[in-house]
Amino acid sequence: MVNVLGLDIGGANTKAVYVKTKNGVILGGDVQVLVEYFPFWKNFEMLGHVLQKIREKLGGGFDVVGVTMTAELSDVYRTKREGVEHILSCVREVFFDVPVYVLNVNGSLELVENALLWPLGVAAANWMATGWLVAQYFENCIVVDVGSTSTSIIPVINGKVAALGKTDLDKLIVGELVYTGSLRTNLAAIVQTVPVRDRVFSAVSSELFALSGDMHLILGNIRGEQYTCETADGKGVSRKEALTRLARLVCADTEMLTEEELVKIAQYIYKKQIQQIAKGLSQVYKHVKEEVAAANVSIIVTGLGKDFLAYRAVEEIVTSQTVIMDLSKLLPEKVSLAAPAVGVSLMTAKHLETEK
Repeated sequence: MVNVLGLDIGGANTKAVYVKTKNGVILGGDVQVLVEYFPFWKNFEMLGHVLQKIREKLGGGFDVVGVTMTAELSDVYRTKREGVEHILSCVREVFFDVPVYVLNVNGSLELVENALLWPLGVAAANWMATGWLVAQYFENCIVVDVGSTSTSIIPVINGKVAALGKTDLDKLIVGELVYTGSLRTNLAAIVQTVPVRDRVFSAVSSELFALSGDMHLILGNIRGEQYTCETADGKGVSRKEALTRLARLVCADTEMLTEEELVKIAQYIYKKQIQQIAKGLSQVYKHVKEEVAAANVSIIVTGLGKDFLAYRAVEEIVTSQTVIMDLSKLLPEKVSLAAPAVGVSLMTAKHLETEK
């Protein structure tokens, strides 16, 4: 038996999964999941304290730690190399008494010392953990993982992760990364104009006035307790407050625009966000179908936005015969929402068992 802690260290959220496994299988479905909201751009130097808190909350007793990350992209770091080095130094300091393995973009695990020799190889590799996890269940599929900040679209061909892009830059080019998410996306990054009053279109302000979380709260796609990041104005997450922020997108307020008018604006932006994801998905879907022309390609949706963004984007580009499955049908809901942390924990368990 192996006790494994999987860490997915993101720029806004750090997710931890503690599992007990045997032969790479979770024993008794016993999984502990912990999500800590930690905005790197505010106090990145406190990462060690956050990791220590996670260790204490989960009770310790780990045989090994598996790590993947995306926080190295934070602009508090001059380069990704600098970010990777800082993040891994904090992990190594907190988990000094157990082996720490780091996932790279080729799907291999490296001890921290080796990972530091190729920092760009372990930067933003969490998509590989998610893809590997889903590949244990599906031979040919595409994973659409819509998180709070971005969307990963991960092809699996013949039971292997088959991403064309390895870096964030490459993945943006080929459609495997779409920088739009359920909570933290500036609405001005989704649309340049919106309809107001009798279908007249207005340009939008590029200020950070409203986030995608506001739009989804207004439309009922998320509940207040799911709006876990900071709002653009630092105020609350009531529907009224979200409407106030949305009005500012067109340099107005709730005395100038009615609730009905604001809801129509939200509905328009929502449609455009779905199209953003569908555009990336269509690129990846075309590539996968060319590789496995005779096979059925299923679509697996996961992440906070799986129901109201991923699923809707999939419907835009596939036929009615395509199998669309929610990852939470295969794994517990809390586990599916932390798929990269689960994936890296199971990969690490198998790696350790193989070494033994």
